Amino acid sequence: MTEKTWAGTTLSDRRAARRAQLLDAGLDLLGTAGSAAVTVRAVCRHAKLTERYFYENFADREELVVAVYEQVAAEAHRALADAVPDSRRDPAERAEAAVTAFVELMLDDPRKGRVMLLAPITDPALSARGVALLPAFAGLVREQLPERMDALEKQLTAIGLVGALTHLFTAYLSGTPEMSRERLVEHCVRLLARSS
Repeated sequence: MTEKTWAGTTLSDRRAARRAQLLDAGLDLLGTAGSAAVTVRAVCRHAKLTERYFYENFADREELVVAVYEQVAAEAHRALADAVPDSRRDPAERAEAAVTAFVELMLDDPRKGRVMLLAPITDPALSARGVALLPAFAGLVREQLPERMDALEKQLTAIGLVGALTHLFTAYLSGTPEMSRERLVEHCVRLLARSS
């Protein structure tokens, strides 16, 4: 049985569009005004939807915040994985491709950088989720490390690099120390290339 349409769209399409509107509103509020600004009422007002539609998609504010975070994290993971498909390339080239992809995602749209890196510090709903996602990002780094390293050394190095890079990007987004985007990329590339 085919789904009924209204004004050319199905009920499923309309629900998906409303969910996308709510996620966009959540990204905008969390990524610009911070965690305290993300209330059900504020998200609905920003999305120009009623609370009925909010609760059709999310159980509560925390579920929305986690969904926004996971959407940005998935985008970041994809960007990094796509940037370095060939592990035979020179380590410095791979490092530059990965850092550039991450910088483009996190800094070209600073809302995403703030959601990914700053929001887990201030929002209890995201603290545990941020920690839970670290192994996935460490896994991407570990895959790029040289074969001469044993498994434990690779794991420890990957965890250390993810921690260092997270703090570098967090500092950049916070404005301390002040540095150009180019200097940030250059430093991160050097850090990664030295470990390869």
